[in-house]
Amino acid sequence: MRIRIAAPLALAATTALAGSLLLAAPASAAKHRSGVHLGTIQYDSPGKDTRSTTSLRAEWVEIHNYTKSTVQLKGYKLKDNTGYTYTFPKYGIGAGKTVKVHTGKAKNSAGHVYWNRGSYVWNNTGDKARLIKPNGTLLDSCAWTKSGTGVKNCH
Repeated sequence: MRIRIAAPLALAATTALAGSLLLAAPASAAKHRSGVHLGTIQYDSPGKDTRSTTSLRAEWVEIHNYTKSTVQLKGYKLKDNTGYTYTFPKYGIGAGKTVKVHTGKAKNSAGHVYWNRGSYVWNNTGDKARLIKPNGTLLDSCAWTKSGTGVKNCH
């Protein structure tokens, strides 16, 4: 008799635990499936670091809009550990769209904005990108500790 009662109770407890674990996983995985967040970061531009315009443009950070409407990024800030800061001018990022913030110099266009720096921002051996709202609230961050491939996927 005990075995018949204990087995269904154990099964029910196991099912409840498994169910709660399954529900917890999507919540943490969904963290970057809503709002505006950092995407991929090319912190080490391909080839030698020559400070050429081409090399500086090849260092970038993606910011993705996971919302269902355009988000105005004016006043949002992108910062590194040293304190280098890019402040967005008036720039709307469409629903489901991505904008790349390039370190180098060029004219802003759809999907691309330029920091217009003459030197690199992101350290190849470790750094942290922070996306900060105009009111100073940290929206998202992404860190790396070693060179590896020079690319960090922050999703």
